[in-house]
Amino acid sequence: MAVLVSAVLPIALVALAGMWVGRTFELDLQTLARLNIYALLPALVLASLAETTLALESAIALVAAFLLNTALLYLLAVGVGRGLKFSPDEQKSLIATTLFANVGNMGLPFVLFSLGEAGLERAVVYLVGSSLMIASVFPIVLKGAGLRAGLRFTLRLPVLWAALIGLGLQVGNEALPQAIERGVTLLSGGAIPIALLTLGIQLSRTQFAFGRYELFGAGLRLVASPLLAYTVGRLLGLTGLDLQVLVLQAAMPVAVNSLIWVTELGGDTVRVARTIVLSTLLSFVTLPGVLWLSAF
Repeated sequence: MAVLVSAVLPIALVALAGMWVGRTFELDLQTLARLNIYALLPALVLASLAETTLALESAIALVAAFLLNTALLYLLAVGVGRGLKFSPDEQKSLIATTLFANVGNMGLPFVLFSLGEAGLERAVVYLVGSSLMIASVFPIVLKGAGLRAGLRFTLRLPVLWAALIGLGLQVGNEALPQAIERGVTLLSGGAIPIALLTLGIQLSRTQFAFGRYELFGAGLRLVASPLLAYTVGRLLGLTGLDLQVLVLQAAMPVAVNSLIWVTELGGDTVRVARTIVLSTLLSFVTLPGVLWLSAF
């Protein structure tokens, strides 16, 4: 119980602070999101990958499990959307809310507080795979923008180059110059708190109204996804901390930036926003349960 409280309570407190700030002041949420995506998150990825002690085999296994789980979730979301006769926009939005997990804002701090630095190393690897997938394949899936457009977008993301530099340093057994390392460390330290504050601000601006669509969307993300991830992980031979992190990251609520993607690529933005709120609120109940079950 102490581990669950230490993992969930800090996240809730920072998110609540963000909700208070969001209700009190007029803040530009897009600026905060871009600050995190283009400055803080790349620094966290670079620092984590450059210093990681995670074996290459574990990293490859985690990414492979993530990709397979994502493919299965896509098929499940398509099947549910068609079976329930959702409109085209609703089907597209259901795909987005099912595939876009909040593995950064929620995933990193939750894994860090519950599983420690070793868990965080694995969570960052999962995040890198998810970020690159979101930037390259998901726009093609949601809009049909084409492989070339997706690739161009990916190449503009600092997180890609941060990941490549971090991996290069790790493989070459090298380190960043001390002055650069200190700057990167300062930036990386702001990634998690700014992400949680952004989450709280987003929640403060979303109307609390839920129906059948939002319940199915939250269920696919919070229940179906971790169950599939556990099955996939076991099939691929993952055990211990690797399997725990895979399941926990797969159990995260809908990512806040899914709303940005749906706004840009098309879909039902109102239902997506409501699903984000519902899944985030429910995750404070489901995540401790998933953490407890994943330990067995």
